[in-house]
Amino acid sequence: MMSPDFNAGAASLLRQIPSVDELLGRPLLRAAEPRWGHRNLTEATRAVLRQLRAEIISGQREEVSLGDLEQQILAEAERVARPSLQPVINATGVVLHTNLGRAPLAAAALERMTTVAGRYSNLEYDLERGQRGKRDQHTDRLFNELLGVERALVVNNNAAAVFLTLNSLAERGEVIVSRGELIEIGGSFRIPDICAKSGCLLTEVGTTNRTRLSDYAGAMNERTRALLRVHPSNFRIVGFTERPHLDDLVELAHRHGVPLIEDLGSGCLMDLAPYGMADEPEAARSVRAGVDVITFSGDKLLGGPQAGVIAGRRELLDRIRANPLFRALRVDKLTIAALTATLALYLDNQIDSIPAQRMIRMRPGEIEPRAAKLAARIETLPGFSATIEAGESVIGGGSTPAQSLPTRLVIVRHAQRSAEQLERLLRQNAVPIIARVERERLQLDLRTVFEDQDEEISRAFERLATSDKEGQ
Repeated sequence: MMSPDFNAGAASLLRQIPSVDELLGRPLLRAAEPRWGHRNLTEATRAVLRQLRAEIISGQREEVSLGDLEQQILAEAERVARPSLQPVINATGVVLHTNLGRAPLAAAALERMTTVAGRYSNLEYDLERGQRGKRDQHTDRLFNELLGVERALVVNNNAAAVFLTLNSLAERGEVIVSRGELIEIGGSFRIPDICAKSGCLLTEVGTTNRTRLSDYAGAMNERTRALLRVHPSNFRIVGFTERPHLDDLVELAHRHGVPLIEDLGSGCLMDLAPYGMADEPEAARSVRAGVDVITFSGDKLLGGPQAGVIAGRRELLDRIRANPLFRALRVDKLTIAALTATLALYLDNQIDSIPAQRMIRMRPGEIEPRAAKLAARIETLPGFSATIEAGESVIGGGSTPAQSLPTRLVIVRHAQRSAEQLERLLRQNAVPIIARVERERLQLDLRTVFEDQDEEISRAFERLATSDKEGQ
């Protein structure tokens, strides 16, 4: 319970609080109005005064300083004006971090987006014939060269790609899928739900861990419209397992005159086995095996923008393209620009120009010198210590579960602050730094940090050390 003396002191301080108009009329805030705007400054002033009143009432504030209030208002105005969506530094070692926007785009993709965004474009205009065209033309040729497919469509994500494909090819019919492939990935994307919403009747075959070709064959009937094969993406079943070979599944589907649809998930366009990712299926391999329609993401292993790709036989793709829902799910010119630029890098064998691919292919020996330099700088700061340890990065984004990439971690400790406190303070940096805390230790994995961001991490720790010294 507050004492009478405290109440009297608090009441006196509350009477000293200036009005909003009085503060906004001070020279420093008047000079800031062109930059932040009158509305933002007014809201910032009200927020700072609300906080001040709360601190006085709770006994946390013993004086009212107009100069301090002005600085707090300016800081609050800057915070409020800052865009909600902003760049961060990903020091988690998760290459395709869904919460951090998955794959960063290549410089060529950014350049192409800027060029297309700032001018008119031939998005749906055939320059040769001088009449209306289709936006599919910009990706068709590239996917044909990369995968050998007859046609490709691009929609806004892979969930949309699977939904549109099933709705177009199997509505009011049965789709046969292995019980072990009824996956759920992030955001409650479930294959059974997608089938139901697309108007298909899902027929489950086999068991969770073992499904044979005979299970598919035994379920075929006059209502069967497609076989669906789903890449597990974010989990693995190991041990006593069985799954039909893709060639056999293709033969069965074609013998019964129905298409085989394969959801590949991550959009792997190249062999990642040399980098420890042996289980990730390549899109071109499925096409060569005779799969009729494949779907996959654009912003995972492909390393491009968020998109869902549908590729395969022209006759089936034409049916999907004719679905009225295609217009609702199609992508805009910026996505097409970024995607075509990324695909061109694959065709030109400039794989290391794609950030996600470069990070995946990075060896520990490339990471260690940078980690050593960062650790050495942190070591010089009062209260801090830093060491380097062997660790593991992951690809993430529902790709290559149970597989990791060897890396080098910078382990940071502080004499007074806990790992959780350090992690929170790094998130509050001007450019937020997202790190990991494991076993009560702060870990920084530079695999997912762009080299030009190393300096910002060093400066962030230097600012923390300076604030510690000023607070003593």
